[in-house]
Amino acid sequence: MTKKMLTGVAVGALMAFSAPAYADITIAVAGPMTGQYASFGEQMKNGAEMAVADINAAGGVNGEMLTLRIGDDACDPRQAVNVANQFAGDGVVFVAGHFCSGSSIPASAVYAEEEIIQISPASTNPAFTEDRPGEGIFRVCGRDDQQGETAGAYLAENFGDKNIAVLHDRSAYGQGLAEETRRVLNEAGVTETLFEAFTAGERDYSALVSRLNSENIDAVYIGGYHTEAGLILRQMREQGLQAQLISGDALVTDEFWSITGDIGNGVLMTFSPDPRANPNAQEVVAAFEAQGINPEGYTLYTYAAIQTWAKAATEAGTTDFAPVVEKLNSMTFETVIGDLSFDEIGDVTLPGYVFYEWQDGNYVQIN
Repeated sequence: MTKKMLTGVAVGALMAFSAPAYADITIAVAGPMTGQYASFGEQMKNGAEMAVADINAAGGVNGEMLTLRIGDDACDPRQAVNVANQFAGDGVVFVAGHFCSGSSIPASAVYAEEEIIQISPASTNPAFTEDRPGEGIFRVCGRDDQQGETAGAYLAENFGDKNIAVLHDRSAYGQGLAEETRRVLNEAGVTETLFEAFTAGERDYSALVSRLNSENIDAVYIGGYHTEAGLILRQMREQGLQAQLISGDALVTDEFWSITGDIGNGVLMTFSPDPRANPNAQEVVAAFEAQGINPEGYTLYTYAAIQTWAKAATEAGTTDFAPVVEKLNSMTFETVIGDLSFDEIGDVTLPGYVFYEWQDGNYVQIN
């Protein structure tokens, strides 16, 4: 049902039944709660649950408590649309999600139609905001063209006279990131030796690695997720290929190290400045650690997405779509990932990407 139809049903119900002055506000988080990228879904779930608990402990939003729905899209576009429609039927007013750009983009059409505000903590494909179907679509993470700028410049400077392979998994995220990195590399006057796609979800990449070996590749850039990157790295080392592996923010999970073990030492990746080091995040980080949770990756980004929406709704004095969107467009928000605001298409104004290196099971920011 459309928002207007739901409104009509709600009015009819109010005429027939008395209702309390206050009711819970339903919000949601959506991401890959199952499947090969479930570690990121866990990050998002952890961040959302902590944010809701903290907001409710402080009195809620406009005197009402938040209740949280959790949607599992498994990073599948069709499942993401089903989740979005379910949220609409549940009366959700705000969604922190999704994780994969390939899920966020089709789901955003549902949210725009139903006037549900969506703030993605992690979807980095430029099309998510550049082609957004409505004004209620935002993100608190950066974009692949920004990330590609950092990675491409690094490759050009450090491997410009060597053999470079740029690989991708054909996903909206992975292919977009690889293409942006290649664009910057080419603009710097460097042509990659190999630009190749691989199939996500496979276990055997030996044929691809043999191709890398035959081309004497010195640096491998992977646009894709940690599972495939970890397996490709292992099989590179098994075949004796010592090329430098470089990738993007989808490696910001301890699960990458569980796949690679010590051979993951020295792997480079781009990610935003670590929000765990933000002074505004220290109390929240300590609360996570007290629960035995490492707020890695997109945990704090999900917390910040909910934090931002809650502050906008409080300032608006309502959870209605238009007033909250107006506040999101006009305010600066103090969050656990830093002070942020949104530009005219819903992109966030935060510092760009930096490099990290995997060292003994931890990713460490480097110069």
